[in-house]
Amino acid sequence: MQHQAYQPVLPCVNKYLQYRWDKNCYEMHRNKVKSANSTINTTSPKTYDHLLVKFKKSQLEEERVSRIERENQMLIDKMAHIKQTNGGVDCRNDYVKKSLGSEKRLQELLHITKENQRILQRLSTCRPRHSVQVWREQWLKNLELMENIGRYPRLSAQRSSLPPISAVRH
Repeated sequence: MQHQAYQPVLPCVNKYLQYRWDKNCYEMHRNKVKSANSTINTTSPKTYDHLLVKFKKSQLEEERVSRIERENQMLIDKMAHIKQTNGGVDCRNDYVKKSLGSEKRLQELLHITKENQRILQRLSTCRPRHSVQVWREQWLKNLELMENIGRYPRLSAQRSSLPPISAVRH
């Protein structure tokens, strides 16, 4: 009885038949939509074993572990040897450095030392050429000349501030 209330889009002679045809078309359309395959691939990509299992990385890790185990074993052997031999020190370096020019350098050093001793001896025996007394007399003479030349005479207190001649070392 639904066909009686049905209003077709296009004009038709029999509403009942048009209703059935439109209903069949609509059902076929719904079935096609349900069974339609997607045009875009949304599945996950294939996983390859050689990408998941990194053989090179595992090989390097095994080599590292074996190297560490070998070094640990060497340390254990060394510790056992030390324990058996009371831990004697075996790292003494008895090597004496050798040089081709060591004798020449030693002779040069001795020559320089002797030369320095001779210079010291000459300096200690040398008498002074200048006399402190003569320098003092010259200084007093210069002071007297400065007083005579100067516009204002110097105070006598400044003159007495000079140390006596006997206090000056010769």
